[in-house]
Amino acid sequence: MANATHIGLDQLRQQLRQPRSQLKGRQASDEARAEVRALIGDPPENGHRRDLLIEHLHVLNDHFHGLFERHIVALAAEMRLSVVEVFEVASFYHHFEILKDDEAAARIKVRVCDSLSCSLAGSHSLLRQLQNDLLDVKVVPVPCLGRCEQAPAAQVGQQAVAYASVDAVVQRVTHHQTQPNALPDAVHMDAYVQAGGYRLAQQVASGEREAESVIQVLESSGLRGLGGAGFPAGRKWRIVRQQPAPRLMAVNIDEGEPGTFKDRTGLESDPHRFLEGVLIAASVVGCEAVYIYLRDEYHEARVLLMQALADLQANPPCALPRIELRRGAGAYICGEESAMIESIEGQRGEPRLRPPYIAEVGLFGRPTLEHNFETLYWIRKLLENGADSFASQGRHGRQGLRRFSVSGRVKQPGVKLAPAGITLRELVDEHCGGMAEGHTLYAYLPGGASGGILPARLADVPLDFDTLQPHGCFIGSAAVVVLSQHDSAREAALNVMRFFAHESCGQCTPCRVGTDKAAQLMAREVWDRETLEDLAQVMGDASICGLGQAAPNPIRCVLQYFPHEVGAA
Repeated sequence: MANATHIGLDQLRQQLRQPRSQLKGRQASDEARAEVRALIGDPPENGHRRDLLIEHLHVLNDHFHGLFERHIVALAAEMRLSVVEVFEVASFYHHFEILKDDEAAARIKVRVCDSLSCSLAGSHSLLRQLQNDLLDVKVVPVPCLGRCEQAPAAQVGQQAVAYASVDAVVQRVTHHQTQPNALPDAVHMDAYVQAGGYRLAQQVASGEREAESVIQVLESSGLRGLGGAGFPAGRKWRIVRQQPAPRLMAVNIDEGEPGTFKDRTGLESDPHRFLEGVLIAASVVGCEAVYIYLRDEYHEARVLLMQALADLQANPPCALPRIELRRGAGAYICGEESAMIESIEGQRGEPRLRPPYIAEVGLFGRPTLEHNFETLYWIRKLLENGADSFASQGRHGRQGLRRFSVSGRVKQPGVKLAPAGITLRELVDEHCGGMAEGHTLYAYLPGGASGGILPARLADVPLDFDTLQPHGCFIGSAAVVVLSQHDSAREAALNVMRFFAHESCGQCTPCRVGTDKAAQLMAREVWDRETLEDLAQVMGDASICGLGQAAPNPIRCVLQYFPHEVGAA
C-alpha cells in the first residue's frame, strides 16, 4: 500500500510539471483564434515573444477598429498569457479601445487636440462643431498630437490634419480610405550617401575613428540629452560602455510634452541623419540591438522611418545592430525612460523605482543606452565640424545650439534652430517674425507643460539648462509656448494640469490623486492658495517620476507671478 501511494504521488508531481493544455478562465473560440492568427501569424517554434504584445495589439486594433474581448482572449491563448495580463496592458494605453463582442466599432475616429497651443487656436470650438456635424463618426478630444505649430491639429484615423477646420476634417473623413496623406519630402538614402552620409558610421565601425575620440568630442562639445533631462551625452556613453555585455540601446521618440514637435520635424526631413547617429552610438558603446520607440500619433513619420530602415538594411554601410521599431500607444508617461522600457518589453508603461538606473539594469535587464531623437540627430554634425564649432554657438555665456519648438501667439511658429541661451524676446523677434498681429507678449512656457510659466518681464532670461531654475522653471525639451494679453496664465495652467491628470499612469497616489485634485481646485473662481501649495509640495516630494514631480510647476508659477488672476493674496 505504501509503495502504491508513492507511485501515485510521483504521477501527480509529473502531471503538475507538465504545462496545461489550456489556460484557466474564458476559453478562446476557434474562430477568434483563426482571426488573430491570420493577422499576427502562426506562433514560432518557441512561441510568440512576450515583448511583442503591444505590437500585436496594434495589429488587431488597426484591423478591427478596436479590441474586441474575443480577440483579447484569443491573443492571450496564442501568446500563452493570462487574459488578465493582456487586458491590463491593453487597458493602460489610450489608443486601444476595448469593446464587448456585441458592440459596434466606430468606422472612423476623429481626434481633436485640446492641449494648450491648439486650445489657443480654437480647438474647443472646432471639437463642438465636429461633434454636432459628424453624427456618424466618433469625435473625441485628445492630448497633444505633436503638431503645435499647425494648431489646431486633428487626426482622422491615423492621418494628420494640420490647421484643422470643419471643412478640412470633413473632407478628410470623406476621403480617408482613398486619398492617404502625402508623405513629407524627406532626404532619401541615395541623396544622403552622396552628401557624405554614413561615412562616419563606417569609420567608427571599422576602427578608423576610435571610440574614445568620439566620446571626447561629445564631452568637449557640451552636448546634453535634449529630451528634457539634460544629462551629458558623452558621460552617458562612457558609463554604459563600461557595463558588462550584452548592452542594448533604446531611442525615445515619444515626444508627448505639449508644445514639443522638434523630433517629428527632424524625422520627417532627414531620417538617415538620425539613423547614422544611432549607428555611431551603438558602435561606440557596443550595443548589440537598438529599439526605437516612436509615438503612435506620428503615422507619416513612422512610414518614412520604416522605409529608411528598409533602405539601410538593404544596403548597409557597415555591420548593423539589430534594429526594431516599436510603436507607442498614446501614453505620455512613456516619454519617461524607464516607462518607455517597460512599454518596449510589452508591459504597462509604469516608471521604475531607482536605483538601479537603466544604464546598469535597463531593457530586458541589460545595461541600456537611452537617448532621444535630437541628441542622436546632432552626432554627425558634431563629429564632422568638431566640438568647438558646436560649443561656440551659444549666447549669453551658454554653449551650443538648440532646436526650439515654438508655438502660440507668434507670427511664424515652428522649429527654430537658435543659440543655446537665447532669450524668449530674442527668439520671438529674430526667429518667429515677432508676435502675431494684435498680440503683445504677456507670458510664456519655456519648457512645455511641465516647465512652468513666466511673465513677460522675465522674457530676457537665457533659455538653457540651469538658467530657469531660479525662477521656478526649466527648459526641458525646449518647447516654448507664447501667450499674449488675450490669454490667461491661470487657464494655461489649468489646461496643462488637466493634461497631467489625464496622463498620470496611476502607479503612485501623490500623482494620481494630486493632479486630479489640483485640477479641481484650479477650476474654482478663487484659488485656495494654502491647499494648492500643500498639494504641490506633496506631489513634488513623493511622486515616483518626473510627471508628478514637475506637475506643480504651473501652480507655483501662477501663484508667484500672476496672483491677480486667481484672487490669491
